[in-house]
Amino acid sequence: MSTVTMENEKRKGINPQKFALWLSMGSIIMMFTGWTSAYIVKHAAGNWLEFGLPNMFYISTGVIVLSSIALHTSYISYKKQWEKMYKGMLVLTFVLGIVFIVTQTQGWYELFAMGVDFKANVAGSFTYLITWAHAVHVLGGIATLIVAMIHAFSLKFRYREERKNRFELVLQYWHFVGVLWIYLLFFILNIR
Repeated sequence: MSTVTMENEKRKGINPQKFALWLSMGSIIMMFTGWTSAYIVKHAAGNWLEFGLPNMFYISTGVIVLSSIALHTSYISYKKQWEKMYKGMLVLTFVLGIVFIVTQTQGWYELFAMGVDFKANVAGSFTYLITWAHAVHVLGGIATLIVAMIHAFSLKFRYREERKNRFELVLQYWHFVGVLWIYLLFFILNIR
């Protein structure tokens, strides 16, 4: 038995890349928890501008849910070695990720048109901060989708455990940003 095989047999613990991803997601959760806590404190202090969220934020919620379903379908298709479905759903996820960013941007324009700007009131400031920060994390997910598509279309298609593991990292992060958005939307709607 080779040294590498013996070493792998000894180390049946957690994948270090998954562990790093989970640590990163934990840090992101802590950051957004801090911001939502500050949001609650500032809201309780008074001088809070009441406004409704533009419909684009609800549309973007549907888009990110669909993108998560598409990516999960791509992952399952990869495991079942359905190449066309795997690649097609991966591309669809990427397109839906871009649509999410576009709908969020449109939502910010609509907020601004309603008179909610970044500096006028703390309510608007927090709404922009939280939604912008989330969009940045979605852009990070889009970057990983680009890498996944490069692998999907440039490497010969075949099921390999290490490719599945890399894909799982993308999948877990994408599901994470989707669930995070749903939480943030729910939070913003219910704290008013």
